[in-house]
Parts: sequence; structure tokens; C-alpha cells
Amino acid sequence: MLRALARVDLGAIERNARRLAAVAGPAKLCAVVKADAYGHGMVPAARAAQGGGASWLAVATAEEARGLREGGLEGPVLVMGALSDEELAVAVAARADVVAWREAFVDRLAGLPGAAGTAVHVKLDTGMGRLGTRDAGEATRVAAAVAATESLRLAGAMTHFATADDDPGFLAEQLAAFSPWARALKVAHPEILIHAANSAATLREPAAHFDLVRCGIALYGLDPFHEDPAAHGLEPALTLVSYVAEVKAAEPGQSAGYGRRFVAERATRIGTLPIGYADGVRRGLSNNADVLVGGRRVPLVGTVSMDNLTVDLGDADVAPGAEAVLIGAQGGERVPAEEWARRLGTINYEVTCGISARVPRVHGP
Repeated sequence: MLRALARVDLGAIERNARRLAAVAGPAKLCAVVKADAYGHGMVPAARAAQGGGASWLAVATAEEARGLREGGLEGPVLVMGALSDEELAVAVAARADVVAWREAFVDRLAGLPGAAGTAVHVKLDTGMGRLGTRDAGEATRVAAAVAATESLRLAGAMTHFATADDDPGFLAEQLAAFSPWARALKVAHPEILIHAANSAATLREPAAHFDLVRCGIALYGLDPFHEDPAAHGLEPALTLVSYVAEVKAAEPGQSAGYGRRFVAERATRIGTLPIGYADGVRRGLSNNADVLVGGRRVPLVGTVSMDNLTVDLGDADVAPGAEAVLIGAQGGERVPAEEWARRLGTINYEVTCGISARVPRVHGP
């Protein structure tokens, strides 16, 4: 028995990939496995996604691309983030595709030893306001510079949606800004892939599918619309568990945790779970979450501390050693990551990415 454990169902990831590939078809599926596959374990998740039909992988950093190759993953890998000279060399060594939006970057890449054959995707910023150029003319010049460089290969035209999950009107504006530029570029360079859709756009807007969709959050069975994954045929892959390490009676007036933020109003029993905010159970869940013990919900009470938290067991017949599920299902009950996100005023992405490295991941079918 471990104090904290994240169980990751690779079969669920594979089935989610298959579902997304079917929705996107005939466009190809790119599995986004950055940030350790959103906390699920990058290499095993990437393998599972490929098993479900993903023909591309995408990451944010050069080190992540290197990690995929060291883990034995083959096939196209796209590094979507900004790259310093040092990082660019790592990406090139990992045989990764890279993203460009300035001609100076193309010059840097072309002059890098070992860069021959590197594939480049040109990014037009249509409304995210981060990476990419807002100037379609500049994006076209960057693409021309790549195509004119014998040692490089123009591979893609891309953008990224800012509001596909909650504002379809702005999504439509971005599509209207991107599509004419990307399609004109493809006329000039028929070999390129056009790609724009994240998970939400893949599920919401077929016009955004183009040649390739880039799915991250939905791949792991989490709802890109922050409600119910099952509504989109998705299966959550991660279960976060601990166990009841101690059970003790609490009389009225007795407290639990730092700051005495829980004081018993009635005679009850308090269970202590050896998991806390250093493991990814945010302090904002103090007196603000339910945990599954014995197949039923019990309230998290008191302050979440670094290594422990407490739950009010009431009169439930629970003994030390009982499994406690913080995210996931037990019996007929479920606590989804989306529930934590709503309670914390955040998104499900942050919930699973925030499960720390000291929580072992165990991958199963």
C-alpha cells in the first residue's frame, strides 16, 4: 500500500484516441503529450495514443521530444513551443519538427549543424496573442524562406484557438483569419499539413479539422468543455488514490488540521489520509471537497497540509487501511477532475498537471 498513487488506464487513453480519430477523420490525429502527458506519464501515454490511431505526437519543449525518442517512440514529433539556440539543437537531435514565425529563426535553424532535413511548421497568430506572427504576409515570407532553404522542409501551416471551449464566435473569427492564408499556402506547397484544432475544436467544429487535429485534454478522458467527459464518449484515464492511515473519534469542540478550520459540531470519526498539497491536492480544497471511502462520499474537512488531509467519516464503518479515492470512481460514486476544477475555480488541465512527481504513476490496461 502506498501513501499516494495515480493509476493510469492506458486502455482508456487508447480508446479515447480511437474516438477522437473517428471524429476527426479523414484528418489525422496528433496526440499532445506535453507536461508528462498532462500528468499521466508521457511515454506510456504516447504509446497508448499511437495504439489508438494517433499518427503524430506533439510536445511543448525540446527536452520532451528527446524524452519521447529515448523512450523508444517513433513517428513524427512536433515541438510546439519557442526554442532557444540551445533547445533548438536538442529538438533537431531528436528529429523533431519545429515551429517558425520569423525569418531570423529560419536562418538560425539552417545554420545549425545537423539541421539538414528538419521539418518546419509556420504559425500564424489569429487571436491567441502569444507565439506566431499576426502578419499573414510575414507568415508567407517565412514559409517561402523555409521552402527556399535546401536543407529544410516546409511541413505545415498552423494556428491555435483561444476560445474553442467557451466562445464559438471568436473561434469562427480565428477560422476566418486562418483558412484563406493556410489554403493559399497549400496551393503553393501541396505537401504541407494544415492544422489548428485542439480538443474542443475537434469535438465542436468540423471546419477546423483540416489535415490534422491536435488533441490533448480529451485524449486523457477529460472534458475540454469542463463539464462531463461521458457526454463526448470519453473515459477518464487517471485515478488518484490514498488510504485511511488513522481513524480517531472527535467529540464536539475538537478540531483537525492547521488553523482549526474544522471543529466538530457533533461526535464523529476523523480519518487521516497521508496525501497533501505536495502531492497535488490543492490547499484550496480545504473544507471544499469530497473523497470516496467505502464507496460513498465523505467530506474533506480541515486544512489540507503538505503531507496529510482529514475527512469526516461520520458513523461509517471504516478501518485504517481502507482505500480512499480522491479523483476517480469507487462503487457507484465518482469524483471527476472537473469537480475539483469547479471547486478551485480553475480547469481540469491544471488539476492533473498538478499531481506532483512524488506520486507514483502505475500504468495498466
